[in-house]
This record gives sequence, structure tokens and C-alpha cells, in this order.
Amino acid sequence: ALEYQAHSAATINSPLRMMQANPRTALLKALAIFFLLSNAALAEEVQSHGFIFERWLRDTFFDGYTPESYTQKWDIPAEANRHHGHVPVNPKAIKYDTPIGLGDATRQFQIDEPFLFILAFWQQASPTEKRWVNAQAIRIDPDPWRQLWHPITQNDLDRLIAVIKDDSLSLDEARAQAKAIKSAPPFTESVIQVNPKIDGSQRRLQCSLRFDDLFQHLAPGADPKPQDNPTLFGVPLPNPIQSSPRQFETKER
Repeated sequence: ALEYQAHSAATINSPLRMMQANPRTALLKALAIFFLLSNAALAEEVQSHGFIFERWLRDTFFDGYTPESYTQKWDIPAEANRHHGHVPVNPKAIKYDTPIGLGDATRQFQIDEPFLFILAFWQQASPTEKRWVNAQAIRIDPDPWRQLWHPITQNDLDRLIAVIKDDSLSLDEARAQAKAIKSAPPFTESVIQVNPKIDGSQRRLQCSLRFDDLFQHLAPGADPKPQDNPTLFGVPLPNPIQSSPRQFETKER
């Protein structure tokens, strides 16, 4: 967020300086930047439920912890979790009955310590409101987590990542080769799904866990159905949340 604000300020000031040299060109660029920033602001508003949830979570259960960096290994490190197991915490806000995006595949594959997986699932209740309908706090140990990846190995991931990041391949060629690899064993045999992201701005490998697999493998005793008043550690989640739906939001399975 800080990086975005700094970039936005620099971007706005730049066309103002150019206005004196070429007013028409600067005006067109300024309009383009205006629409870019407007879309970015809309995207931030649409996804604000995730930020609201994580802030509420940190304030309510983790003594108001504030992350030092948005790229740190754990959103809430073990030392900040004084009341719920003294293990690192991975919070997620997810649309109900859709896959749980886990992020970078290599980072997730290499987890070798227990952690607390806190998930809050939402549904779009109206054009302007989301509601939390299910919440789970699951302690996960390394061995069960590793079983979700079986029989994938680090070498398998490296082989797929090498194709994804091969600059000698066009985007279409990289997508086709990556799809062929992930559509065959061992990737078709694991519970966790690998998701190549290949476009003009990125070439990386992420991963996800299907909604049903979460409850089958990690929380077999939990109720996956929507609830009127979901709670975490006995505390009701803050309903409703002012948040519009994403423009192209679709259900994934």
C-alpha cells in the first residue's frame, strides 16, 4: 500500500510537469492515468473485505500486530501469536465454495513448521454488501501439509517453473507446455493444485486448495455449510462488510 501511494504521487506529478512542454499530449496522458488510478481505487474497494478481516483479526486476537513488511514469510509470525498456540498464522478471506489461493507454490511446498490456518468465507449478500458465512481456525502440522503435495517433489516444481520462466518461449508456448506438465502425474495426483500464471506481466507458479478438499483433509470435523453468525475463538465475525462484487467474479471449483 505504501509503495502504491508513492508510485501514485510520482505518477500524478509527472504529467503536470509535462503540461508546460506539450499541453495536448500531457492532457491525454493525465486522462489515461486518471482512469488507471480510478480502476485501482475500485479494485482496492472491491477487495477491502480482505483487509478489513485481517485488521479485525490482528486487533481482536493478536494484540493489534502490524506486519513489518507485506512480503514477510508469515502474515502473523509466531512471536505475535501469544494466545492461540504460539505458531505463525496464515489468514485468508475467500469467496464461499471456491478454491483457497495459497500463493507461491515453492514457498508453500517448503513449509516445515506448524501454523494456524485461519479462513473466513464470504458471500455477496447484496450489490454493496458481503457477509461472512463460515470461519475456520485450523492448526496444521508439517506432515499433513506435506501429504497434500504428495507425490510432487521439489524437482517436479523446479521442472515446471523452468518452463514457465523460459524467456525463449512465447507466452502461448509457455502456457501450452506448462498445461501439459500440470495435466499429467505427479501433479494430477496431489491434493494441492498448481496454477501457472503466464501473461505479459508475470511468469510464476502459484497453488491452491479446493474448498471441499480443505474440509475433507484439514478440517474433517468442521461444518462447511453457510452459517448465520460464524465465529472465531467464540467471537462473531463483523457482519456485514461494505464491498461490491468483482466485475468478472465467477465460481471456481
